[in-house]
Amino acid sequence: MSPNEIFYVLLGLATVAVVFVVNRPLYAAGGRASGASLFEWAYYLIALAALLVGWYFNFQYMRGYGDQAGWWHWTTLLFVNPASASGGQDLIFANLLLLPMWTIADARRSGMKLGWWYFVMSLFTSFAFAMALFLAVRERQLRWNRSA
Repeated sequence: MSPNEIFYVLLGLATVAVVFVVNRPLYAAGGRASGASLFEWAYYLIALAALLVGWYFNFQYMRGYGDQAGWWHWTTLLFVNPASASGGQDLIFANLLLLPMWTIADARRSGMKLGWWYFVMSLFTSFAFAMALFLAVRERQLRWNRSA
């Protein structure tokens, strides 16, 4: 891995660490929400797959485009043909608009902390990873709430 790739991996992992530090009580051994539900495990597995596959392709992009690589250039490549533009517009609307609205509102309703942070995390990991991790933490938070 190049120094640039290592930097992005560390930045992404740091954003993930914030989620677990802030939600430490939810993950305490023997706590009210100890253990993981089937859905929670599925969300973690999907998150991990999305993270690894997303980083693989992002690193391929950085290696392939060198100095051109960046957010603006990457975004323009989403619209090189109608098929990619269809997926690109979905990604932009879902990640930049719907994810923050959803995570902030749902986090408030369920008592989760830092609902807005999942959007920040998505910029350094992937949209699917951030969504899956949000759903896993939400699942745990709802179990925590029911056990009170």
